[in-house]
Amino acid sequence: MQKIIRIGTRESQLALWQANKVHKELEVLGFETEIVPIKSTGDIILEKPLYELGITGIFTKNLDIALLEKRIDIAVHSMKDVPTVLPKGIMQIAVLKRANYNDILVLKGTEEFFGQQEGTIATGSLRRKAQWLNRYPTHKVVDLRGNVNTRIEKLENSDWNGAVFAAAGLERLGIRSAGAINLSWMIPAPAQGAIMISCLENDDFVKEACAQLNDYETQICVGIEREFLNLLEGGCTAPIGALAYIDKKTEEINFKGELLKRDGSKKISVGKNVALGRHKFLAKDCADYIINKGGKELMLEDEDFSLVNHTVFSTKKLSEAQKKLLPRTIEVLDSDFIKIRFNRISPKVMKEEIENVVITSQNGVDSILNSFTRNEIKFKNIFCVGRRTKNLIENNIGKVTFTAKDAKQLAEYLAESLINKEVTFFCSDVRLDILPAYLHAKNIIVNEVEAYKTTLSPVKIEDTIKGVLFYSPSGIESYLKKNDTNRTAFCIGESTADFAKKYFKNVEVSNLPSVEDLLELVKIYFSNPNFSRGNV
Repeated sequence: MQKIIRIGTRESQLALWQANKVHKELEVLGFETEIVPIKSTGDIILEKPLYELGITGIFTKNLDIALLEKRIDIAVHSMKDVPTVLPKGIMQIAVLKRANYNDILVLKGTEEFFGQQEGTIATGSLRRKAQWLNRYPTHKVVDLRGNVNTRIEKLENSDWNGAVFAAAGLERLGIRSAGAINLSWMIPAPAQGAIMISCLENDDFVKEACAQLNDYETQICVGIEREFLNLLEGGCTAPIGALAYIDKKTEEINFKGELLKRDGSKKISVGKNVALGRHKFLAKDCADYIINKGGKELMLEDEDFSLVNHTVFSTKKLSEAQKKLLPRTIEVLDSDFIKIRFNRISPKVMKEEIENVVITSQNGVDSILNSFTRNEIKFKNIFCVGRRTKNLIENNIGKVTFTAKDAKQLAEYLAESLINKEVTFFCSDVRLDILPAYLHAKNIIVNEVEAYKTTLSPVKIEDTIKGVLFYSPSGIESYLKKNDTNRTAFCIGESTADFAKKYFKNVEVSNLPSVEDLLELVKIYFSNPNFSRGNV
């Protein structure tokens, strides 16, 4: 029986239109599909301009999570919303033929205000705001968020002169007004007007199906635009426009791009044409031109206005690359609140093949590898917690039978799957009772192997720190030795969050058990104090 391709999409009317387009094109090719709506963070937080949220991928993150958790098979995106670097394990498989890439102005009244000193335009895009103010420096630009229909309704109920939209969105929904003005002078966002399909790198069936929808010319052009954006290190926080198109008469790729200061007071532009097929370095040449003309300094001018507003503390040392994932407005301090020492596991443990093995952390994996080589390890079924733990196991030990998001979910799965059997649990001397207690209650024998020791190493942190990042219940125990709970606890997983809720009033938990997702949660939280993913 042929696989049903599950199409993940945001819930907005435009996103569903795009998903339905992919659905129809796949069904024409003979593939069976179903649409699975997923709510995005960008749809939830509407009070702030996108650039103030300080993150890229705000409209794509939850679709990426759904892909990695295999709740969907493909994700359909407005390509301009997609970060230039995709998460590990996810790939771009197709770009549909590009629609109208221009920006348009939907008027509230007449065009008379163009020649006047005063005028008010609405947009949620930092790029559009900067470009408008560069052309009309005496006008005012106000923030406008929400889906297409919501933005049009806000415009109708306002005293603004107009609002800027992507032409493709209004045209796809059939709601472009006859009086809308094409802003041909406004360089669009990289990949504006293009629809992208992403999937898992190891899903050969889906890759083969969706590759048939790819438009080669669109792929080339948006690829150049996105490379230009990536080389300038831009995203939702930098006003960058880029457009590449193929001139069929000359068989050349024409490119134009620009970087602006956020208030529109400065602009650096570039334009270049190259023969199709000789465009490999087009994006790099144009990005280098912008940088050599002072592009980095221009971006730093905007960053210099950002002062540190919040300080958080990580109970585990972070790399410099991880710290840079936070905006300049958030300072992060760090220290290892727990220290790990691996035990020497008795060879008797590995004498016979172990049928059911439970590992709930990367430390558990490392402790096993510290005592045995891969050839010495004899595990039949491996059950673990967390995607990174799974990756570590499969890269060094063997195939994982089941991966849970936390210890409670794993315990429930084992209780269903291993009736009257036993498991071997490689754990620390300090561990939660959730899993073993649940399994004992279900008459499943738990053989605990103390694979490593956890030593608490707390430090006293300053009262001005507003949030603390926790990675395990042991980290929380260590923290409590010297600190109070009058701040927000940011937790990497549900087990850690459940433990934190015993002591902290404000607890936030990341969607994925990764440092990167936890840091993204911190960014969102401090950009919008009313936002809550956990129990605030």
